[in-house]
Amino acid sequence: MGNGTTVQEFILEGFPVVQQLGKVLFSVHLLAYLASITGNAVIVTITCTNTRLHTPMYFFLSIFSFFECCFTSTVIPKLLVIFLLGRQTISFAACLIQAFVFLFLGASGFLLIAVMSLDRYVAICKPLHYPSIMNLRTCLLLVTACCATSFILITSLLVKVSHLSFCDAHVIPHFFCDIGPLTHLSCSDTRSTEMMAFGLAVLILLSSLIITIIAYSNIAVTITRLPSAKERQKAFSTCSSHLIVLSLMYGSCVFIYVKPRQRSRPDSNREATLVNTVVTPLLNPVIYTLRNKQVHQALREMAFRMKISR
Repeated sequence: MGNGTTVQEFILEGFPVVQQLGKVLFSVHLLAYLASITGNAVIVTITCTNTRLHTPMYFFLSIFSFFECCFTSTVIPKLLVIFLLGRQTISFAACLIQAFVFLFLGASGFLLIAVMSLDRYVAICKPLHYPSIMNLRTCLLLVTACCATSFILITSLLVKVSHLSFCDAHVIPHFFCDIGPLTHLSCSDTRSTEMMAFGLAVLILLSSLIITIIAYSNIAVTITRLPSAKERQKAFSTCSSHLIVLSLMYGSCVFIYVKPRQRSRPDSNREATLVNTVVTPLLNPVIYTLRNKQVHQALREMAFRMKISR
């Protein structure tokens, strides 16, 4: 850490305007958090236990759901403590760890979305080659590549942040240790750190977004060529629900992170961050399983086994 670092802990500001509604907000966010964890955990469980779901699509979906569980658990428990008990302090080391885990899981999730889009592209547009292309080895390599790339990029950024000097300012205008508000508090020259964060955000978000757009564009073209109107309608309704969640994720993250300068007070980022940490993890299990007969069947079988075990 830099020689000028005198701050040993930070204070997370949370939502001071509505802090008097702490218990109500605690209840709402707790229910959303439990629902999100339960939904994503169910997807992971049925994918692991049901042999019919041992396919590349559900493998990627289970990994994504696991990331979502960890992602929301990085932020929401601390927010619940702030709402209920008003404990807003966090140590310098814990702050850096929270920022790293949040950014690592977020970056890995966006890269995995691109991989999932490619998987759907190959399955729909190249069905005859799908089994040979998306085999288990390829799936493991793709997931490993997502995690390794995110780890290298985010570690390099957090190492740079850890060498910044923090003097008197110690109130983070956010409900967790995000990179923008944390950099904003530094009394060092943060231009190179801000530009690095901006560059990584552009690289991760836009590259993933471009791959996803290209994949879904090709999927849309293939769907329009389907002979059955019922099949076209079903495919479009499934893709549109996926795209709604993706637009929420990409839109909020581009709004927060694709900014070359982070010096302005990031008040508006808090509401946008709630979309990614509360709303989309809650919607994902519903969106990805709502019209999926295989998942419905797996859920019925799991419920039946639980009933028999009693």
